[in-house]
Parts: sequence; C-alpha cells; structure tokens
Amino acid sequence: MRVTVYAGSSAGHQPAFAQETAVFARELAGAGVEIVYGGGSVGLMGVLADSALAAGGKVTGVIPQSLVDAEVAHLALTELRVVDSMHERKDTMAQLADCFVALPGGLGTVEELFEVWAWLILGHHAKPVMLLNIDGYWDRLLDLVDGIARAGFMKPEECASLVPVANAAELFDVVASWQPPAPRWG
Repeated sequence: MRVTVYAGSSAGHQPAFAQETAVFARELAGAGVEIVYGGGSVGLMGVLADSALAAGGKVTGVIPQSLVDAEVAHLALTELRVVDSMHERKDTMAQLADCFVALPGGLGTVEELFEVWAWLILGHHAKPVMLLNIDGYWDRLLDLVDGIARAGFMKPEECASLVPVANAAELFDVVASWQPPAPRWG
C-alpha cells in the first residue's frame, strides 16, 4: 500500500506537530506502507521522511526541479522523482497513491488536499482522503466544511468523504471500510 502524504515545509509552533508526524511515519513504516510525499527535507516533510526511513520504511519523494535547485530536496530517500512542475508533482503523487492524508501544513498543503478531495467528489478517483488531526489542527477546516454543507454547496456524504484520523491504525480502518461518495455528476 502507498499513502500519499501532504505536509508542511515548516514544523509549526506546536512540538506535537513534529512529534506526532514522527510517530505516524514510524507506524506506517512498521506496517510496510510506502510513503509518497513532496520530496522535501525541511519542516514536517523532513520529519516524516526521516522518521519513516529510520524505521526501515520506503519513502518516495516527488519534487519539481525548481525545489531541487533551491536545495530543499531530501537526497536520502528510497526514491526521488524530479519532475518539471508543481502540476506534474501533484499528478504523479496522486497516481502513486492508494489513499491520501494531510498532516498540518500551510497553503500548499491545503491546496493539495483540496485538489485531491475535489477530484474525489468529481469522480476522478475513488481513493480515501484523510486528515491527520494533530492537536486539533484541522478542527476549524472541518467546521468550515460543515458550514459549506449547511449553506447547500456540498452534500453531507461529500463532506463525510474528508475523514479525520488520529493515527495510522485509524487510517487503516478507513481504507478497509472505504466507500467513496457517488460522483457529483455521474
């Protein structure tokens, strides 16, 4: 199984973000799950990769040449795929995934999460999309999503297709019982 993970290029202010990212990475590696991520060596991305590798896990990074040139690529991964653009990066990461999970992160993490979640709702894939909700980081986003549904811009089952999890065991449970929502226009 391959899990595509979106994560911040900084570690954030709460120590729990890095601590729980490391635990999550070790849990995935211990279960023989390959991690696919954005290929960076910094922030939570670096914590994720380093922790999984230290636990004997397989980690594939997908990174655009511009970020390799900026010297933020993780050069000790199992595999590092260098692509031409951010669009190619996102597409490659999505194709490699059996499921997706977003860790705490900034605008790039949120953008990647929303794109792959929109693709699910539109029927472009049927893979689970999850949030590792460390220290309640995603609570406000989940409240926003509920408000979008209450306002009539999403169906309840579409909202429910963005699944918060607390750890790798919950991720595995979601994957095992996953039923994608019906495509919006199918």
